[in-house]
This record gives sequence, structure tokens and C-alpha cells, in this order.
Amino acid sequence: MPVRLQLPEIMKSESVEIAKRYDRIAPFFDLFEAPLEGLFFKRWRENLWAKAEGRHILEVGAGTGKNFDFYPKNARITAIDFSPEMLKQAAQKKIRKNINVDLSLMDVQSLSYADNCFDIVIGSFVFCSVPMPVKGLKELRRVCKPGGRVLLLEHVISANSFYADLMNWLNPAVVKIFGANINRDTVKNIKLAGFSTVKIDSRSTGILKLIEAIK
Repeated sequence: MPVRLQLPEIMKSESVEIAKRYDRIAPFFDLFEAPLEGLFFKRWRENLWAKAEGRHILEVGAGTGKNFDFYPKNARITAIDFSPEMLKQAAQKKIRKNINVDLSLMDVQSLSYADNCFDIVIGSFVFCSVPMPVKGLKELRRVCKPGGRVLLLEHVISANSFYADLMNWLNPAVVKIFGANINRDTVKNIKLAGFSTVKIDSRSTGILKLIEAIK
């Protein structure tokens, strides 16, 4: 199915502005992050997707399709992002790699899916860029089936006060340039979204968390 690239009218102005920042860097995004992918992120993505067991999976914040290589072979995958240009990169990669995935342009804060329709919802480095993260996390909980899991790989604010102060100081500039926050407390936000259980993988670090939330 071809990717749908008409901007949803329901997207809030804050989301549109951040999406435009990702649009600007989309053609260079994979190249820009290649060193981090090779050194760190690829291994963490493998760890994340190794937990994804289910027949129907929703990937939020699919970006340029960096997770395509880790998709389970026998699952039906639906993937969304709020940046048209990032999704164009993903659509091209989908063709090159012959990936079976339904790509759609959508704001995670306003998902157009029915309640309780996905076995697993999964995302990597997404909620640093969501203007209202708790609202977006509540949407993930809504579309996940009862007893289903939301799996997230996220960078969060450091527990070290010195580094936390530094991240808070740098955050406005990082958001303006890249559209991503580096000082989010995503574990706290997940708990506020109403999940019954929130688990942190033991391999997580001070600023990189592999999170499993159960509805």
C-alpha cells in the first residue's frame, strides 16, 4: 500500500512546527546519525524488537524506517510518523528492502485507530519530539489491546543533577534546531498515562531506557 502523505488536519500547530524541522533534515538524517547507529543504537533497536511478539504491531515515529531490518517476519506491521519527508525516505527504503509495512502520516497524539486493536505498540526515540507526551502515551494505551504491551526505547533526562542541569540548559537550542527534547522524564510520563505495569529493562542506562508498559 502506498504511503499517504497528505497532512492530517487534526495535527496540532506544535506538531506541525516540529514535523517541519524533521522535514528539513530528512534527506540527511540517516547519514547524520550513522555513527551513533553503528556504535550504539542498532544494538538497542535489536533489543527492543526482540521483545515484539504479536500478530498486529503498530510502530509509532517510524521516521526513515531505521527499524525495518528488525521487523518480525510473520507479523502485520503498521507504521506512522508525523513528518512527510521522513516518511518519503521510509517509503523509498520500503521498496529497496521489500518490507511489508503500511505507512501512514499521523500524529501520535491523535491516532485514527479504534480502541484495543494492536497487540503491540512500539517506538524508538519518539517521545522526545511529542509536544504533549502524556497525551500521546494515552493514545498508545487506548489503541493497545487489554493486556497488550507498549515497548519504547527512549533517551531521558539524567538522574545526575549536574548532567540534568546541563541538559535543561541545552534543551531550548536542541529543540529549535532538531525538534527533539533532551530533558524528558518519559518513565514518569508513561506512569501518568495510566498503564497497569511499567518495567525498565536491566540493560538500560542513566539516559537510555528500554521500557515495557502493560495495559
